[in-house]
Amino acid sequence: MKSYDNFFLPADDMEVAEEYYSEILGLSIKFKFENIGMTAFNVGKEEPAIILKDRKIYADMKPTIWFTVDNVMEEYEKLLKKGVEFLSEPFKIKTGMAAEFCDPFGNRLGITDYSGVQK
Repeated sequence: MKSYDNFFLPADDMEVAEEYYSEILGLSIKFKFENIGMTAFNVGKEEPAIILKDRKIYADMKPTIWFTVDNVMEEYEKLLKKGVEFLSEPFKIKTGMAAEFCDPFGNRLGITDYSGVQK
């Protein structure tokens, strides 16, 4: 794991959630994808964002921390050999690949790479 990528949080009402994070907490919107039910907020000058996910679209959404790795497929294979049970096979996202799993206590974690971003 190289660094934090993003922190995902579920929201039952995106309008109320967006108002809370922007007006109450004073965070600025990094991006907003209404068509897929996600709004990201900057936290200071940090690259990782808090991304709210609409529970109306992501019914099983749980708070999730993603970490960046060099290559999701390689890390996926390494973690499988160590007994990690993934929630799905690695999947494509806008910036590369990702995969999610739970730790032994039910906390949701994920790995992602930026293989889809041109350097």
